[in-house]
Amino acid sequence: MPRLRSDLPIVLFSAAIGALVVLALVPGVAGTLGAATLPWAGLLLVPLGLLALLRRSWSSWAAPVAVVVWLVALAPALPDVLGGEASARGTPVTFASQNVEALSGGSADSARTLAGLGGDVIALTEMDAAARTRATEALARSHPYSYTAGTVGLWSVYPLSHAEGLTLGLTWKRALRADVALPGGTVRVYVVHAASVRPGQQAGRDSMLGHLADLLAADHATRMVAMGDFNAATTDPALRGIRRHLAEPRPRGLTFGFTWPARFPLVRIDHIFERGLSVLGTRVAKAGRSDHRAVLATFDD
Repeated sequence: MPRLRSDLPIVLFSAAIGALVVLALVPGVAGTLGAATLPWAGLLLVPLGLLALLRRSWSSWAAPVAVVVWLVALAPALPDVLGGEASARGTPVTFASQNVEALSGGSADSARTLAGLGGDVIALTEMDAAARTRATEALARSHPYSYTAGTVGLWSVYPLSHAEGLTLGLTWKRALRADVALPGGTVRVYVVHAASVRPGQQAGRDSMLGHLADLLAADHATRMVAMGDFNAATTDPALRGIRRHLAEPRPRGLTFGFTWPARFPLVRIDHIFERGLSVLGTRVAKAGRSDHRAVLATFDD
């Protein structure tokens, strides 16, 4: 009995990690909470590993199993620790996206910051009419091609065509689609501002992401980017449909690339997904007065 009690912490730590992994697989509220918490479950691996080394008992096998299960479940969100910035063979093109936070008054600051960071194609979300006007004025010279719809907007140094607003199943527009004429060819771009997630109120978000996944399934463009505020952590079950058609470049270095809240990010809910493009690098940056950090991805065009 004393030996069993001394082995109990290892079993409990392993069970806690396993429970979070299972939770993150369940669609709905459970999966959303589990996916947001899953990266932080890695903190449990430290005491678990130490206990396993000290005990060296029958329960120690639970530690490596828990590590493997956690790594497999978190695979899409794991940082690219060994990867560095790749060299461009063509024209490097940087896509940037940020939720500028409604009523923050910082859309122009965000726009200028993202342009200064090299953003060639910039998506801003959660904008009202005043925010759209300020952003357009701030980018008028550097990014002369633009299109806005509802709460989202797209600004580009390259020409846009076939732009249209999208409701994604809602009654108002919180997304758009446009073709961007990059030097290496056209890229189809989707900009998304998913509905917010609140306790007991995430049906709107799930419905929007489901509609987006349907659009992607029917879209045969060979080169594509979908970016914006998805209000879903990287491994959230609500993103499974999107991940069937697009991939998200992994953060570089020792970071998960968390974006919210901006002051002390705890979860990555802002994403840039791609198809048919060669990734050169990704990063997260502070911009404007938003409660979200911006995400940037550079591709070799």
